[in-house]
Amino acid sequence: MAGLVATLGSGAMTNAIGDIPEANSILIIGSNTTEAHPIIALKIKEAVRKRGASLIVADPRSIEIARFARIHIKQKPGTDVALLNGLMHVILKEGLEDRDFIEKRTDGFPELKKVVEQFTPEKVEGITGVPADQIIDAARMFAKGERGAIFYAMGITQHISGTDNVKAVADLALLTGNLGKPGTGVNPLRGQNNVQGACDMGCLPNVFPGYQSVEDQELRRKFETAWKTTLPPKKGLTVLEMMEGIEKGTIKAMVIMGENPLLSDPDVSHVREALKKLDFLVVQDIFITETGELADVLLPGASFAEKDGTFTNTERRIQRVRKAFPPPGDSRPDWQIIQELSTAMGYEMNYAHPGRIMDEIASLTPIYGGVDFERIEKNGLQWPCLDFQHPGTPILHSERFPRGKAQFIPVEFVPPAEAVDKDYPYILTTGRMLFHFHTGTMTRQSEGLNEVCPGPYVEINLNDARALSLNNKDYVRVSSRRGSVELQARVTERISEGVVFIPFHFKEAAANVLTVSRYDPVAKIPEYKVCAVRIEPIEMGGKR
Repeated sequence: MAGLVATLGSGAMTNAIGDIPEANSILIIGSNTTEAHPIIALKIKEAVRKRGASLIVADPRSIEIARFARIHIKQKPGTDVALLNGLMHVILKEGLEDRDFIEKRTDGFPELKKVVEQFTPEKVEGITGVPADQIIDAARMFAKGERGAIFYAMGITQHISGTDNVKAVADLALLTGNLGKPGTGVNPLRGQNNVQGACDMGCLPNVFPGYQSVEDQELRRKFETAWKTTLPPKKGLTVLEMMEGIEKGTIKAMVIMGENPLLSDPDVSHVREALKKLDFLVVQDIFITETGELADVLLPGASFAEKDGTFTNTERRIQRVRKAFPPPGDSRPDWQIIQELSTAMGYEMNYAHPGRIMDEIASLTPIYGGVDFERIEKNGLQWPCLDFQHPGTPILHSERFPRGKAQFIPVEFVPPAEAVDKDYPYILTTGRMLFHFHTGTMTRQSEGLNEVCPGPYVEINLNDARALSLNNKDYVRVSSRRGSVELQARVTERISEGVVFIPFHFKEAAANVLTVSRYDPVAKIPEYKVCAVRIEPIEMGGKR
């Protein structure tokens, strides 16, 4: 499964958005799909309402898409591996696996079987809080669909066990033969519009464009020849490792482009102190963000409507972006800013237009080998697109996996980094909501959106609120071992008992003041989705 995990690690859907309605069974886990990915949610609803697909949603909150589900699983945050192993246990016990697919297209099945044998529905109920009968019903429903699709997002990846979660999802797809055909697949949903494109282009510390390893001497030599320079032979640092580098004194200066770590990184109080220690900080964005307020230099970037180029979306589709308006004032497109910075620092760049950059990408990046601006003028192409006769690839792994056969990689359950106790008795999970996006850099500039959702809140279960003598819209202080925020309570049955939810968009009560800075040992993604907190009623402005 190494090739499959590599694909999923890049965040890429194995299938196309257009074939979602062909699914007979759908599992959504770790994705608030209707609020964070509404177009894909429409396709899932079409599969359910018009095609009769069976939908299973696994989420500790009663998110909107759960209204369309036949089964809504409310697992405890941080227990996804146990839940997925439990589903596979039932599938194997009842003989619902795709034996022909397993035999012809996979390796390592005996090892998987040995691990998941331990995860009986009763054991999984004890870990996840999900009734054993519901685990059995969900396993049968997913496995019996002729075509089963799995969708996940950051609710799966933002854990210390994020890599293991992805492996377990891939194991479930392999076990049921749900790869390589329409209406199936393992489909990670990207969090922003060009995250996929940024990763494809090497905005990761260990790869060149096209996921070509920086530690591979032959690949490195290819890029050194093209760029006429010497490149470092070792991989770089992730965002959290950079913050640690500032603390150690090994990083003295930083350029931050289109990112707002003072709201988006975990344990933001620590991030603030780290950024203050830099000798020099440059921030490039379209608005002044919380991070930008700490900058020595602000570089005004251009928005999507003010530049030419491409975006690559969550289904691997490379699409044109066209300038509708000139950039205002002194702002410039990102590629121009990078080019001028590079030239000023001693490495000359002379691209005349983004189309010339795309030509270079095609010459060095095999999965983009057949892409230029002319080919995607009207319709985008899905990578891999290997040459200019290649039509693109809507569905990955149709005939073979990159290593030939996919390798099952069984995983054991590892509990979250932080557990509840008598001082911090509630589990906090964080995420997004419909009316604001990411750190609010753009959406909180909108009067209409601010009118609908003007400020931060914490969702608290009705029974938990009664125990705390809280009413809806009372103000509370939510505290973790790292800090506290004050905000309004939304008393609701939408959230499970013992769990609270805070959207992370609001600087007035930044959820990431509370979250832990522990991260997955492989992907180095922080555990945003689980930490222990306590809740106390407070008075604010004469109101409780």
